[in-house]
Amino acid sequence: MGRALAGALLDSGLPTTVWNRTPGRDRELVERGAVGAGSVAEAVAAGEVVVVCVVNYDAVDAVLRQDDVATALKGRTVVNLTADTPARARDTADWAAAHGVRYLDGAIMTPTTTIGTPDAVFLHSGPADLYEEVAPVRQALGGTHTHLGEDTGRAAAYDIALLDIFWTAIAGFAHALAVARAEGVTAGELAPFAQGIGAILPPVFAEAAADADAGTYSGEGNPLTSAVSSMAHIVHVSESHGIDAGVMRAAEGMARRAIGLGHGTDGFIRIAEVIGRE
Repeated sequence: MGRALAGALLDSGLPTTVWNRTPGRDRELVERGAVGAGSVAEAVAAGEVVVVCVVNYDAVDAVLRQDDVATALKGRTVVNLTADTPARARDTADWAAAHGVRYLDGAIMTPTTTIGTPDAVFLHSGPADLYEEVAPVRQALGGTHTHLGEDTGRAAAYDIALLDIFWTAIAGFAHALAVARAEGVTAGELAPFAQGIGAILPPVFAEAAADADAGTYSGEGNPLTSAVSSMAHIVHVSESHGIDAGVMRAAEGMARRAIGLGHGTDGFIRIAEVIGRE
């Protein structure tokens, strides 16, 4: 992802200096016109805006929290597009403030192939004035950019929540393929119908979100008692084929917990309120 970001900056004509934790991995970018820095401090000192994208905030700390780097960063702007937790984002913002570094956090919600194109999606959080100041960098990276507020952790919070949806859905699809195959249905045969399930989710999300915010949790169309019945069928068929049904058992368990608390006539989204209780 770091190479994709640097490549987009180069393509836009912005002078770009690059540094990678693995020596030599910047060779392609240097051949395209980037300046290869010999150290982090050298890279940081090359410009007013520093874009960081590494595997996690442990790596961010290892790169930035060095005395010479912190000194070079003073007065400059860091746009950190590394994925991690909201707490780590806020901690890094505090460190930056203590060292005179201007800090904007961010999250990238699309694959490397989208960077520099209209399909890229970026989320940002932190000082609004800083978000506006780095507009040339944002424009160079392409796609849509959304400022989510002054709380530095909000971009990471959105990132975690949205990835929760994605990976839970992909895990469900992988599990469905295993169950279907055990019953003699190929992945190709199932896929068109799976896409149909996916197509009905956007309005379900919108309605469930409205219910959750309003605290209504309507179960008129599909109460929790009905939902757990279908979940039990999935668990039964899975385990009859020796397929691990742990994910569905967990979902069924959350639903039964809500029912046990007296919410059997509510909709499935009531689970969000139940599991969120302290």
